Amino acid sequence: MISVKKQHIPFFSVIVTAYNRSHIIDRALSSLINQVEQDWECIIVDDGSTDDVSGTVNKYINKDDRFRFIQHSHRGQALTKNAGVLASSGLFITFLDSDDEYATDHLAARKAMLEEYPHLDLLHGGVTIIGDPFVPDMNDPSLLIHLQECTIGGTFFFKKTSIHALGGFPVIQYGDDTALYTLAEKAGYVIAKTDHPSYIYHREELDSLCNTMKGKS
Repeated sequence: MISVKKQHIPFFSVIVTAYNRSHIIDRALSSLINQVEQDWECIIVDDGSTDDVSGTVNKYINKDDRFRFIQHSHRGQALTKNAGVLASSGLFITFLDSDDEYATDHLAARKAMLEEYPHLDLLHGGVTIIGDPFVPDMNDPSLLIHLQECTIGGTFFFKKTSIHALGGFPVIQYGDDTALYTLAEKAGYVIAKTDHPSYIYHREELDSLCNTMKGKS
């Protein structure tokens, strides 16, 4: 008789994209390890880094089989996130920027909301901002707007089937989060926003995409 072990489908797939973030990605991954809610997998996608991101990430992979690591040539933010989306197996797909972190109750709080409202296609919102709260406007990067006026992709919790149906993030230079959100609205998706501020958005890194876009037109 042959017994087949059923593969566990995690509630969350957490996608972490990295480009030359070996000096700071520990903070993000440690905040994931420290979650109250532990039913997750993590897909780390390296976007052609030239530093030792793989060395840092391997410390987690070797200790915890919930972590997976994908590497490809430098393709930009949207395609890198989409690679993580395609590799995910969780019921809901969410994101954690490599220079950000989660409060310890982040996943637990979102799971409670998603289980209470199972018809949701997308849950988002709930940010604590550390540093400069102003970022370039995607329609005119020479203008600055407050992050509270923005759609922040790190806070997205997409039902897996729903984000796949949209085809993932549109491949544009800046504002792919807002572009995907707009597609979800146009598709008539059920969307909810929370103000529980458990996604910790760090704005201190000078080479973040938002900072490098400042002043461009």
